[in-house]
Amino acid sequence: MKKVLVLCGALLGFAHSAGAAVPYLKGDAAAGEPLTTMCAACHGADGNSLAPTFPKLAGLGERYLYKQLRDIRDGARPIPTMAGQVDNMTDQQLADIAAFYASQQVSGSQADPELVALGEKVYRAGVADRKVAACIGCHAPNGQGNAPAGYPALAGQHPEYIATQLREYRKGYEDPAGRTNDGDTRIMRSNAFGLSDMEIEAVASYAAGLR
Repeated sequence: MKKVLVLCGALLGFAHSAGAAVPYLKGDAAAGEPLTTMCAACHGADGNSLAPTFPKLAGLGERYLYKQLRDIRDGARPIPTMAGQVDNMTDQQLADIAAFYASQQVSGSQADPELVALGEKVYRAGVADRKVAACIGCHAPNGQGNAPAGYPALAGQHPEYIATQLREYRKGYEDPAGRTNDGDTRIMRSNAFGLSDMEIEAVASYAAGLR
């Protein structure tokens, strides 16, 4: 029997899932749990990482997690720390891992009080003069996302990680070395491209602190 590789490293970030391009495969959380043994080193046993350099995976939504795992395996989302980790995994194994993490409860994060006002404005209203859409439309008023549609939850995530992903999407708008796996609509790249550094820090902090 072929040895199953285990998942480790930074798994995901935030984007529209472009779910229609990836057929959805229902996972089995019980089958996925033993596949995540070594993931705990970076992401925590229940998907709640302690270090902001590694994202919390708990509660992100099965469809979103499955797409990110497939994108990492298939090269659509290169992450150096994930190199080789999921290369030999089947679609079903990836779906099972996604189901396990989706079934876990995310721990909380705190917003920086000094960034709340600006962060709330960007999250709820966008930036009209730069054609930045409000985050609330896809990620929900409470930051819980839309799991059936493949839009990830942001509430409880490390704000540093959200900010990093927004900067990567902003870079990806013009440079393929940035993050580009937000689908043909380029919605995350387009929105992030219109945000200043301060706005990115503020909206990341606000979203992370939502309940």
